[in-house]
Amino acid sequence: MSWLYLGIAVIFEVAVGIFASKAKGFTMLRWTVATLVTGAIGTFFLSLALLTFDVGVGYAIWTSVSGVGIVIVGGLFLSQVLTWRKALGIAIVIGGVVGLQLSGAA
Repeated sequence: MSWLYLGIAVIFEVAVGIFASKAKGFTMLRWTVATLVTGAIGTFFLSLALLTFDVGVGYAIWTSVSGVGIVIVGGLFLSQVLTWRKALGIAIVIGGVVGLQLSGAA
């Protein structure tokens, strides 16, 4: 169940990244509220996942997978350029997440 909670937390964290970019430094009320609400929901589900995961491992997976998700969403839907360097960084992050999982910490 902790993996499901972590997956939900990742989805909400990706939304936080997208909404925060639209909030324009928290000057756009609608996007600011969306950022804060999705951030709170994502953090709630992360806290549920951390009941099982080691804190360092769970947090590292959450932030890493969320970061990769935001880069991919930005490239697919927000007209942001996905360069080979970004793709290499994504591959390295995925390798790190797999390494954490293989460590048997969760």
